Amino acid sequence: MYFNHITETIGHTPMVKLSKVVVDVPATVLAKVETFNPGNSIKDRIGIKMVEQAEKKGLLKKGGTIIEGTSGNTGMGLALAAIAKGYKCIFTTTDKQSKEKADILKAMGAEVIVCPTNVDPDDPRSYYSVSRRLGSEVPNSWYVNQYDNLDNRLAHYQSTAPEIWEQTEGRLTHFVAGAGTGGTITGCAQFLKEKNPAIKVWAIDTYGSTLKAVHETGKIDPDEIYPYITEGIGEDIVPLNYDFSLIDHFEKVSDRDAALMSREITRKEGIFVGYSCGSALQGLIQLKDRLTKDDLVVVIFPDHGSRYVGKIYNDEWMRDRGWLEVKTVRDIIDSQVNKNIISISAEKNVAEAVSLLTANDIDQMPVMEEGKMVGSISESGLLGKLLKDHNIKSATVRDVMDPAFPVVSSDMPIDKLYTVIDSSQPEFRSGTNAVITFDNLNNMRIVTKSDIIRAMAR
Repeated sequence: MYFNHITETIGHTPMVKLSKVVVDVPATVLAKVETFNPGNSIKDRIGIKMVEQAEKKGLLKKGGTIIEGTSGNTGMGLALAAIAKGYKCIFTTTDKQSKEKADILKAMGAEVIVCPTNVDPDDPRSYYSVSRRLGSEVPNSWYVNQYDNLDNRLAHYQSTAPEIWEQTEGRLTHFVAGAGTGGTITGCAQFLKEKNPAIKVWAIDTYGSTLKAVHETGKIDPDEIYPYITEGIGEDIVPLNYDFSLIDHFEKVSDRDAALMSREITRKEGIFVGYSCGSALQGLIQLKDRLTKDDLVVVIFPDHGSRYVGKIYNDEWMRDRGWLEVKTVRDIIDSQVNKNIISISAEKNVAEAVSLLTANDIDQMPVMEEGKMVGSISESGLLGKLLKDHNIKSATVRDVMDPAFPVVSSDMPIDKLYTVIDSSQPEFRSGTNAVITFDNLNNMRIVTKSDIIRAMAR
């Protein structure tokens, strides 16, 4: 058996039982892993469905151009459909989306226009407005508008939800999904509640989004709307795809908690998930007290971690936001901008040592001989010696060097490292300003007091 085109493989994604990340959840938790779609996200389903429906309605004609505002994944689904059917694509996205998403869309042949995030939806610069304008200006084009295009939720009513019902043999008690355009949560909720009205539908929102407020009050609360980092969920508008009567509860998850949970899912379950997957599971965990051992929960994992390797899977990006705790020496050396160690030979003279320190804007460095560290030299140490004897500038480094820096394991905890640097213990020189460690490739690395301060202050 074979498929005539990659778009024919969309859907029928696997259900995987979670264990290590849900140890405190009394219910059975199953993840619907949508990364198995050819474009690695659940949005493949709506891409092909909306294109086929547009063709049937006469909205998309031969040689036409598909235009849409997208966070990236819907664009991928539309691009796959466009390749299969011979259309061009123009996508607008926001500058908060990962670079990987834009690069992938370009690789699929799409034109990508990046718009500012922190503007109102009606601002002519917003990605909503730009895509809408292009839809009216570009000849023979179709503006998809996934937010108000009800074929979005139809795709999930006809494919995602029936798969879930069949895979759980109708035994699920709760359905959990991120709330974005409304297609997934509403389309699945409609089908599942038709099958069993007792099924609870929980929508996961993000702080900075208005959706939870609208669900609870019926009104947009401007105070609830502010910039957020999580991708793929949350809205500052209310898409027509929503039927809030089908949703039992909205739960908000912070950017930080979503990022950390995504990494935990990947590390503990071996499922390389995207940002909003972490949001969905974190939201479920926040609601665990509402569950029992007899419950069967299905949570949607919408997209793949490859979209976020420069963000939530990048330690430096995480530390810059204060989301990744610095625990060991390895965390410090991983966060260093300059990873090359500067050293000097014991046979060089003091003037050369001073020049090297100055040129590299460093305060200290190890002294090496035949590949081994035999001492150290520092600005403060040299200053003291020069004040006593101006003539030592012509002496060799060996004559003026201090003892070698202490060597520590990269696994050493930060609290112990601090005691080492200021230690008076016999095995460590009192008041040293640096230590030496080795990275995973056995390269020598220096860690200074300044490195510790920078890493801890991020």
